[in-house]
Amino acid sequence: MQIHFLILVLAALAGAVGTAQAARPFMTDDARLTTEGSCQLESWTRSYANRSEYWALPACNPTGNFEITAGGGQFRADGQAHTHDRVLQAKTLLRPLQSNNWGLGLAVGRVWHPAAQPGPNNLGSTFVYLPMSVSRRDDQLVFHANLGWVQDAQSRLNSTTWGGGAEYWVHPQVMVIAEAFGDDRQKPFVQSGVRFSVIPGVFQLDITRGTQPGGIGRHTWTSLGLRYTPDKLF
Repeated sequence: MQIHFLILVLAALAGAVGTAQAARPFMTDDARLTTEGSCQLESWTRSYANRSEYWALPACNPTGNFEITAGGGQFRADGQAHTHDRVLQAKTLLRPLQSNNWGLGLAVGRVWHPAAQPGPNNLGSTFVYLPMSVSRRDDQLVFHANLGWVQDAQSRLNSTTWGGGAEYWVHPQVMVIAEAFGDDRQKPFVQSGVRFSVIPGVFQLDITRGTQPGGIGRHTWTSLGLRYTPDKLF
């Protein structure tokens, strides 16, 4: 019953709101930062019927309200050469998230596609978005919503991005997640899964399953990931 309630609320959120680099395994970002004076590593693989992706996104918070993420991903598709992307993002909080309250952030970033055009003018996308989070039941249930903008460097097309998701702790070390995300140029994507807190607050593993209902092509995937967040590094 509780999981059914979570999915229903997610559906209501998805119809209204907005996406980019997020807390694993979400594509919808949250209004939180990694620990001040520390760094985190989020890494995952995503497998489709005919291709796979491998990502690693380290992030550090040197000042308390400024998080910088720099990393990338590699892509392998049947019968095609391997490609890779690079990501750089900065994020700050306009209103920190507190228990049973809400928070708001701002993130800007850039994705480069070096394989598309080698050299200093790599093709890619520039993005900006607002992540908002709402905490309920002393953080047992947290909703996330994103609204943003992205411009593709090659086509010069502008798109509105959005996402809505929810996380629910069903056990002190087990969380279920569900979300919908996309932009104004294609059908939305959805995914759901489970996050396991192996070492609470430090090391997490997750598995999700996602798809694009009604989409064209092979857009169903399975994702496995980890998140490592040490308490203090500098």
